[in-house]
Amino acid sequence: MLGLNLLVILAELSLTIAVFCFLNWLFAKSIQPLSQISWLHLGTSRLQSLRRRARAILLASCGLACLLILLANIILVYQGKNLAEYTLALMRQFPQEFWIALGTGLFKSLAILILASVAIRPLHGLLDSACTYLQEADKIKANDAPIEIWFGFLKKHLTNGIWLFVLWACSHFLRFPSIVPQYLGIFLLSYAIIILGLLTIKATGVLVNTLDAISHKRSRPNNLLRFYPQLRHLIPLLRRCLEFAIYTCMATLVIGFVEPISFLANYGPVVIKIIAIVFLSRVCIESANLIAEELLLKSQDLTEEKTKKRRTILPILQSILKYGIFFGTGILILETIGIDPTPILAAAGILGLAIGLGAQSLINDIVCGFFILFENYYLVGDYIELEDTEGLVEAIELTTTRLRHNNGQVCIIRNGQIGNIINYSKQYVYAVVEIGIAYESNLDRVYNIIQEIGKLLQANEPDVLEPTVVDGLEEFGEFELVVRTLSKVKPGKNRRIQRVLRKMIKEAFDREGIEIPHASQVEIVNDGQNGDRLLFKNSN
Repeated sequence: MLGLNLLVILAELSLTIAVFCFLNWLFAKSIQPLSQISWLHLGTSRLQSLRRRARAILLASCGLACLLILLANIILVYQGKNLAEYTLALMRQFPQEFWIALGTGLFKSLAILILASVAIRPLHGLLDSACTYLQEADKIKANDAPIEIWFGFLKKHLTNGIWLFVLWACSHFLRFPSIVPQYLGIFLLSYAIIILGLLTIKATGVLVNTLDAISHKRSRPNNLLRFYPQLRHLIPLLRRCLEFAIYTCMATLVIGFVEPISFLANYGPVVIKIIAIVFLSRVCIESANLIAEELLLKSQDLTEEKTKKRRTILPILQSILKYGIFFGTGILILETIGIDPTPILAAAGILGLAIGLGAQSLINDIVCGFFILFENYYLVGDYIELEDTEGLVEAIELTTTRLRHNNGQVCIIRNGQIGNIINYSKQYVYAVVEIGIAYESNLDRVYNIIQEIGKLLQANEPDVLEPTVVDGLEEFGEFELVVRTLSKVKPGKNRRIQRVLRKMIKEAFDREGIEIPHASQVEIVNDGQNGDRLLFKNSN
C-alpha cells in the first residue's frame, strides 16, 4: 500500500515537471519568431531578458505545483485513502472525450508551431528570388528600390500574419471559449485586409511609375502618345485617387466585421464612385483643352492673324468647357449620393437670375468682353495702349483683360472700364528714330549713310518689313539738326528695332566721322591779373 502510494506521488511529480519542461521548451521555440514582428519592438537583449524571466516564473510555478501536490498527497495518505484509487476516480470525473480532445489539441498546436517555424525561412527565400527576378525583368532602375521596399514590407507582415494565424488556430485546437477565436479571427482578417491594401498601394505606385516611364519613352509626334507629356502632370492626382479608393475599400471591409458600425460599410462604394468621378472630370478637362488646342492651333495653313485670333478664342473656349464639365460633375455627384438635382438646378437658375439683375457691372464686363472679341479691337499678342497703361495682351477673358507691361508687371483691367484703345499691332508699325547731326554736316551724305544702314537692317532683322527711309529734316535745334527716319516693322517689334537702329547709326557715324553734337557748359573765370579767360567744360 505504501509503496503504491509512493509510486503515484512520484508519477504525479514527474508528470508535473514534464509539463513545465514542455512549456519552457514551447516558450523558447515560440519567442524567437516574435523578434520579426515589427510592432512588438523586441530586440535580442529584450528577448533574452524576457526568456530569463519566463524561465524563472515557470521554475517557481513548477516548484509550487510540486509542493502543493506533495502536501495534498500527504494529507490524503494521512486520511488513510488509497492514492491510486483516488486519482483514478478523480480522472473518471472528466469524460474520455475531454482527454482525447486535449491531447489532440496539444499535438495539433505543437505541429502547427513547428510547421510555421520551418516554413518561414524558405518562404523568405522565395520572396527574395521573386524580388530579384522582377528587378531584372523590369529594366527600369528607378523601380529597383520601390520593388525591394515592397517585398521587404511583404516579408515582414507575412511573417506577422502567419503567427497571428497560428495563434488563432491554437485557440481552436485547445477549445478556448468561442469569443476568443471569434475576435482573434476578426483581428486576423482586419490585419490581412489592411496589409493587402497597403501592399496594393505600394504595388500601384510601382506600376504607375513603370507605365509613366514607358509612355514617356515611347511618345512620338506621329502616335497618340504625343499627348502624354501634356497629361503627365495628372500622375500625382491618379496616385492620390487610387490611394483614397484603396483606403476606402480597406475601411469598408474592416467596418463590415464590426457589428455596431457595420452600416457605415454601405457608404464605401459611394465614396469610391465620387473619387472616380472627380478624377475622370479632371481627365476630361485636360483632354478637352488638348483637343481644343489641337483643332484650333495645329493647322498648317494658318496666317499670323488667324493664329492670334484663335489664341484669343482658345482660353474662352477652354473656360466654357471646364465650367461645363464642372457642372456635369456636380450633377453626377449629387445623383451618386442619392440627391435629386432637379430642385437644386431650379433654385440655382432663380438665384442666378437674381444675381444677374444685381451684378450689372459683371454683366457689363462680359458684354464688353464679347464686343472686344467679335469687333476684333485687339487680340492676344497685340501691343496696346489704354488710357492709363500699355503692354502686351496676355489673355482676354470674359470679364477682364491681362496686359504685361514692358517692365514686367501684369495689369488686370475690367473689360467694362476699357475706353480709348491704341493698337500698335495691326499689320505693321513704324519704328521712328530721330537723329541729331551738326549744322556743318552734309545732309545728302548723311541720308545716303542712313539708307545703306536701313538696307543692312532689313537684311539682318526678319522683323523689318521694308528698308529704313529718311523722312526728312524734322527740326532746327539749338545745337543740332534733327533728322527723322522711319522703319516699317512687324507689330510689337518697333521698340527693339529702334534700339538696334540707333546702335548701327552710332557705329556708322563714328566710322564716317560725322559728329553727333551735344550740349556744352561754358565757364568764365577771372584770374585777376591777365584779364578774363574762357574755359569750356563739356557736359554730356
